[in-house]
Amino acid sequence: MTGPIVVGVDGSDAALVALDWAADAARRLGLPLRAVYASLWERYEGAAPASFGSARPEDAALADWIVGSTEARVHAHSPGLRVEAVALPQDAGAALVAESRGAALVVTGVSGRGLITERLLGSVSLTLAGGAHCPSVVVRGEQPNVQGLYRRVVVGVHDPAQARPALRYALREAAARRCELQVVHAWRRVAQEPVDHMGVPGDTMRAQRDRVVHLLEEAVGIVVGGGGDVAVRRTAVEGPAHRVLTGLSTEADLLVIGASHQEHHHDQRRGPRVGHVAHAVLHRAACPVAIVHETG
Repeated sequence: MTGPIVVGVDGSDAALVALDWAADAARRLGLPLRAVYASLWERYEGAAPASFGSARPEDAALADWIVGSTEARVHAHSPGLRVEAVALPQDAGAALVAESRGAALVVTGVSGRGLITERLLGSVSLTLAGGAHCPSVVVRGEQPNVQGLYRRVVVGVHDPAQARPALRYALREAAARRCELQVVHAWRRVAQEPVDHMGVPGDTMRAQRDRVVHLLEEAVGIVVGGGGDVAVRRTAVEGPAHRVLTGLSTEADLLVIGASHQEHHHDQRRGPRVGHVAHAVLHRAACPVAIVHETG
């Protein structure tokens, strides 16, 4: 894992929680921290539009305050950690996606300042989940989850072959945190066999259970092959993936999902989008959520 840990900041309470989380992650992994405040205001050249009055100078002052207070907070929270805080004249989503090209991880909070900004930062997190070039994390959940008091990283697996980057990222996190790694597969019962089927109904269930066990063993094999001394728990739960993972997140410090698990797809008008599993856990999980792409 190379490059800095990048965190989006905007002066909101949620961004401060994300900043502290990112600083802790940077310290654990021995990486520098880069805090980014992105504002559209600096796109305007010359005076701000008349309808905005004297708002541009106020926004410039706000940017200076956010950059300065961000660095001061990190120095107080994590003395000795290398940190750089910058204000960029860009859209937040575009800026953080661009930053992700050279980052080890990009971190955002779950909401921002005010109702409109809340919606904007929600879209920023989804933009990163769909288009980041490195793993991205949305910091959410109650204090015990955010502070890592449960000593557990959960990773959801649908297809072990496609989930390799997510499994390896989850293993690195569990190793750095010195905690348990829980590998989870959510499965759905197959439809009832036709009455003229030559086998008995129990054959179908046994075959499905065997498939689930084999899938989990394959996933754990990938993790074990990655090295490290991490305790691994195998968990198979019947039910929709988003409900299973959201439920397990209540006693987890981090929930990791791979790109294949999120049913990633591309919207011609809005760019890369996330599927319903990632969308659901990003909004409902009780702990921070990491989305890992195939290049993560």
